[in-house]
Amino acid sequence: MSREVLATGLQRLGLSLSETQVTQLLDYLALLQKWNKVYNLTAVRDPAEMLTHHLLDSLAAIPPLLRQTAGEPIRLLDVGSGGGLPGVVIAIVCPQIDVSCVDTVGKKAAFIQQAAATLRLPNLHGVHARVETLKAEQGGGFDVVCSRAFASLADFTNWSRSALRSGGVWMAMKGKHPEDELAALPADVAVFHVEQLQVPGLDAERCIIWMRPLAG
Repeated sequence: MSREVLATGLQRLGLSLSETQVTQLLDYLALLQKWNKVYNLTAVRDPAEMLTHHLLDSLAAIPPLLRQTAGEPIRLLDVGSGGGLPGVVIAIVCPQIDVSCVDTVGKKAAFIQQAAATLRLPNLHGVHARVETLKAEQGGGFDVVCSRAFASLADFTNWSRSALRSGGVWMAMKGKHPEDELAALPADVAVFHVEQLQVPGLDAERCIIWMRPLAG
């Protein structure tokens, strides 16, 4: 049943995946359910709800991400990713994107490492750290720093700014259009696009806030 629901959702999102990738997504969901019984990775526990609220919700961000990055190989940092949403999903669907999922909770970072090994994803890495400690070293840094229901836009951009490479952008996945959060952004953060998302099977508002730092 899950495969059919996922296949329908992928079709509605315009995503064409291989059978291997579809299997990896379902195996990831099973792994998340298994670990969730012991470690609190996500509040959503119903398998059917996990498919729409987590998997399809994260998949809805893939087409906008691919448009923004023109399908190029990039480095992406998923901040406060918990159980790996959307980071693991991005790593499965976009093998050209090198994904690091950072979380302050060691068990959550360990889960990402386990997912990378189980699902055979060499482009996926779990990082146990505070995002504020990640620095864009000479020639390093991340092209895209993303988050999903993580923190206010002001805190997200402030805490993760040092991880962005020159020319990099922020991708914040939100529910309703966050008017108050947008108004509270500092003057040196520019919002260049607000993108509405339609998540198959989910009757709720979703959007992506695209931002970049302004040169000081």
